[in-house]
Amino acid sequence: MTRIGRLSLPLALLLLALPARAQNLDLNQGGPVEITANDGIEWRQQDQVVIARGQARAVRDGVAVDADRLIARYRPRGGAQAAPAQPGESPLSGGEIWRLEAEGSVRVTSATERAEGERAVYDMDQAVMVLSGRGLSLTTPDQRITARDSLEYWPQRRMAVARGAAVVVSTDGRRIAADTLVAYFLDAPAEGAPAATPAPARPATPPIGGLPAANESSRIERVEAYGGVEIRSAEEVVRGERGMYSPQTGLARLVGGVRITRGENQLNGQEAIVNLQTGVSRLISAPGTRVQGLVVPGQQQPSQANVPPAQRPAPRTPAPPPARQPSQPPAR
Repeated sequence: MTRIGRLSLPLALLLLALPARAQNLDLNQGGPVEITANDGIEWRQQDQVVIARGQARAVRDGVAVDADRLIARYRPRGGAQAAPAQPGESPLSGGEIWRLEAEGSVRVTSATERAEGERAVYDMDQAVMVLSGRGLSLTTPDQRITARDSLEYWPQRRMAVARGAAVVVSTDGRRIAADTLVAYFLDAPAEGAPAATPAPARPATPPIGGLPAANESSRIERVEAYGGVEIRSAEEVVRGERGMYSPQTGLARLVGGVRITRGENQLNGQEAIVNLQTGVSRLISAPGTRVQGLVVPGQQQPSQANVPPAQRPAPRTPAPPPARQPSQPPAR
């Protein structure tokens, strides 16, 4: 076991000077990783582990991971056999990091996104980061996602999964809550590709403090919600069992035991389409059933329409979120 002095591991992991660009939190992209720490870096050659303690930081191509302790697990590159380290040689000479673990006050940041939690595991093979513990959040310029149990981020699949009391809040006050939320981000256009037809202009909203204006790769295309879904606007609350929401259009579709509440007024049905931009909600009855409601005189009533079956939008059942990834205990 080798203990390397304070500050950094210069021979092992030199940070390449690359041009700045808008990024998501993808540690699989770019060149080598630079690891620094205030209280020293420990190299366990037999275990193929590097441990950094005290305001530890790992940086790769503009993505930074900050924590009280970082654990980098490495292996020989390309499946080759590990060779004994030579004097003055770095831990990653001929090797690659396949798993990065962070503990204590974890912050993962890029130019346009920020994730926080107590613990984080980034699996390079599966290209997924799993945050756990208290204070879980993923912040983009337009939305903030929070969760109680875990928060998974799949940068190459352009997806985030929030589990347990999950909430998405946009900068203009729209709020989607559910047991589980799956957010899909817009794909960034490939370099050199022709520009796509511009989408209709959306109302300008100020970005979240501390982050720049959104680019396409940090915008959420849609959110799928499972279990105890609740959508809140300034005037009404809509609840259902499952739902889907598009921040680009402001439209949400809920199914299963839907209730629309505005003040003391309430409407019940099996499906609803909610326009969060206009405040208009359409309650749809199932075949053979009728929309039910309680209307209190003097109270503002929810906007609704009973849409005939022939005019209903084509149903789409959201795909189930990916299974939670297993996590190995960190080295001590």
